[in-house]
Amino acid sequence: MGFVAIYANAVVLVFGAILGSFLNVVIVRWPKEESIVRPRSACPRCGRLIAWYDNIPILSFLLLRARCRHCGQPISWRYPLVEGLTAVLSLLVFHRFVGDVTHMKPGEVGAYLLYFGFVAGLVAITFIDLEHYLIPDVITLTSIPVGILGVWAVQDVPGVPTGVRGSVIGALVGGGSLYLLRLVYQLIRKHEGMGLGDVKMLAMIGTFLGPHPALVFVIFVSSFLGSVVGIVMMVLRGKGLKFALPFGPFLAVGAIVYLLWGYRLAAMFVPVAPVVRSISIQ
Repeated sequence: MGFVAIYANAVVLVFGAILGSFLNVVIVRWPKEESIVRPRSACPRCGRLIAWYDNIPILSFLLLRARCRHCGQPISWRYPLVEGLTAVLSLLVFHRFVGDVTHMKPGEVGAYLLYFGFVAGLVAITFIDLEHYLIPDVITLTSIPVGILGVWAVQDVPGVPTGVRGSVIGALVGGGSLYLLRLVYQLIRKHEGMGLGDVKMLAMIGTFLGPHPALVFVIFVSSFLGSVVGIVMMVLRGKGLKFALPFGPFLAVGAIVYLLWGYRLAAMFVPVAPVVRSISIQ
């Protein structure tokens, strides 16, 4: 690996970690309906403002030994987890769209930025939903028009998983299919099986990945993972069949897996998926 490739990978990793630090702010403040811009970050226990040198992604957490400099109270492991996860995903999405690092094309960089933004939104949704059983509309509904415009801008880049037509259809099919499933479940069981946030989230996913085979793959993988985790949690906690489990994180995992490796895995998990080298929908 040459110097240019090493430098590009380092920049992408650092960019991902910095965005992950911002996502931590979003994860903490959005459910409380607080501004994500002001005031500056402060220790949630002692209220002291966090200096810039104590706010360096991952590194500051390690140097401070996971404790606040002022009050000595422990810092949540969620902070470095989100920063590290977002950094790794940044690198994976970068290599998903950029073929030759030494000869990057503007369209490839644009596709990376568009789909890394999509993945970052999924990361924020995952941690918010895990803690608050909430999927913010400001992420899902805003991402749909942004995704359609973004796909239009990069649709000619090799490997982009959908075209403009597929993006629009994906949003409609994704949201519509899950909404229909929600209605059927509610009629049969006489109570809600999932929130509208999940419906909007799948519409968002369909916008960026297209309708087929992406949505079938995402629904299959997320349902399988949710069932396995749900059964394990019910056994460990002794809960009944009404044990509440947020579905958003499983949708996020299915979408990210499809984006990164779906063109290889779709034929394995979705029998009707065509075996093709490109998953673009023209």
